Amino acid sequence: MLEIKDKIYWVGYKDWELKKFHGDEYSTFRGSSYNSYLIKDEKLALVDTVWTPYHEGFVEELDRLFGLDKIDLIVINHCEVDHAGSLAYLMEKIPDTPIYCTKKGAEMIKKHFHKDWNFQVVKTGDSVDLGHYKLVFVEAPMLHWPDTMMTYVQGANVLLSNDPFGQHYVSPHYFNDQVDQGELYYEALKYYANIITPFSKLVLAKIKELKSLNLPIDMIAPSHGIIWRDNPMQIVEKYEQWANNYHEGSVTILYDTMWGATKKMALAIARGLENKGVPAKVINTAKHDKNDIITEVFRSKGIIVGSSTVNNGILSSLAAVLEMIKGLKFKQKAAASFGSYGWSGESVKIVEEWLKESGFEIIQESKKIQWDPTADELKECVAYGEAFAEKIKALITPEQAVK
Repeated sequence: MLEIKDKIYWVGYKDWELKKFHGDEYSTFRGSSYNSYLIKDEKLALVDTVWTPYHEGFVEELDRLFGLDKIDLIVINHCEVDHAGSLAYLMEKIPDTPIYCTKKGAEMIKKHFHKDWNFQVVKTGDSVDLGHYKLVFVEAPMLHWPDTMMTYVQGANVLLSNDPFGQHYVSPHYFNDQVDQGELYYEALKYYANIITPFSKLVLAKIKELKSLNLPIDMIAPSHGIIWRDNPMQIVEKYEQWANNYHEGSVTILYDTMWGATKKMALAIARGLENKGVPAKVINTAKHDKNDIITEVFRSKGIIVGSSTVNNGILSSLAAVLEMIKGLKFKQKAAASFGSYGWSGESVKIVEEWLKESGFEIIQESKKIQWDPTADELKECVAYGEAFAEKIKALITPEQAVK
C-alpha cells in the first residue's frame, strides 16, 4: 500500500515474475503491476482490482488495512481479468456493494463471472460524491475494450486511466520521476504499438474530448506500471504523437532464412538504405521477440520483408509476425518484399500480397534471387536498398522529419 495523494492509495500487486501476458501474446521482460486504487474519503471507493491469481492476498490485505465492510462502492473501469479478476472473491465477502461501470461493462462482467450483482451503470459526466472528493466517469470505448472507461477524482486532480497511458513495467518505485526514463518510455511505446495501435483514431478523439472537459490533471494513474506525477500530460502528448501515424524516419528489414541466402540479401539491402542516409534495422523474425519486432515496425516509416520459399509458401516465424501486423492496422507506412528460392519462388509474391492486405503501400517491385546470391546480385540488393531509401525520403514531409 502507498498513499499516492491525500486520501488516495495504491493497493495493487507487483508481479516481478511475469514474462508473458495475454496468454503468450505479449512479452513482459520487465514484469508488470496490477494497479488498484482506494479512495478513503467519507465514503470508501475501490477502483479496479488485481489479476485473478492474486485475489486472496489482495482481498485479505484490503480487509486488514481498511475493512471490507467499510467499502461503500467499487468502480470497474474495465472487466478484463487483469483488472477485475478479484471481483468474484471480493463480492463473496460484500455481495451487495454497488459496482459502477459502463453499460457494456455490466454486460461483460455478467458474461465473465455469471453473476448479477448490484450494477450502477454510468456514462461520461456521471459522478459520485465521496465527501471531500467526487468521482467523475469518462467512457473510453475500445481503448482497448468496449467497456473501458476512466475515473477522474475531482478535488485531487487524479485521472485513473485504466489501460491507456500504462506500461507493463514493474519497479521498486511508483512514479515516473523515480525510474529510468529510457525503460519507461520504451515500455510505454511497446504497449501502445502492440495493444493500442488499431484504435489510434479513437485515441485522438478521446484526448480531444478529455481536453474539452478542462479537467485539471496533476496525476495520471494507469492500471499497469508507473504512475505519472511529474508533468503527467507528457504521456498524453506522446499518445497524440503515436496516434498520428507515428514513425521515426527509419526502415526495418524483417526476414527469415533457411540457409542464409535471404539473410545475405537483407544485409545488402540494409547497406543500400544506410548509403542514402536512412537508418535501417535488420531483424530475423525467428530469433527476436515478436512484440519488440512490432515495436520496431511501429517506429518505422517503411518495412522490407523477406522470406525463403518453402513448400510454395513462406517461413512460419515470418507468417506469424505478418499476421500480427495485419491485425494492428498500421497506417501510412510503405513496404516491399524480397527473398531467395530454389525452384518455385512464390514467397515474395505471398509477402507482397500480405503487406497490401495489411494496408501498406507497396512502393517498389519485389526482389528475388535463385539459390545463393552472387557478388553481382548482392550489389543489386544494395541498389535495391538505395532506391527504397530515396522513395521513403520522398514520402516524409518536413513536419514528419526526425528532429
